[in-house]
Amino acid sequence: MTTQAEQEGGVKTVTGRERAQQPEDLARLFVQRALERDADGLTDLYEPDAVLAYPPGQQTVGRDAIHAVFSAMLAAAPPFRLEEPLPTLRFGDLALTSTRPADGTGGRVQVARRQPDGSWLRIMDRPEAPR
Repeated sequence: MTTQAEQEGGVKTVTGRERAQQPEDLARLFVQRALERDADGLTDLYEPDAVLAYPPGQQTVGRDAIHAVFSAMLAAAPPFRLEEPLPTLRFGDLALTSTRPADGTGGRVQVARRQPDGSWLRIMDRPEAPR
């Protein structure tokens, strides 16, 4: 028996948030949750010990620290929009994703890992890379 969420094309967590079924879904889910100002939802896109290269020039490690960074970032209300994805590079349960940034920051690159349930979470994220 399928759930309503599965019938609608997405699998949701116990909290009702959609899970990434492909590594490419993570960028869309990030933008969607950022526009909703959902720091908890953004944090849920990362593994517990993930590394985020943000703020620029720093490393933020682990969900608690990542949540704090996203909470502060969302409070500043920066604009977010879906960007053009570049082809995903896969190696087993790992995937390298990237987009062409609309804000001219030079590049966005993430490494995601397939989870035991088949969904994907980010393990490394460089949201801004200089040109």
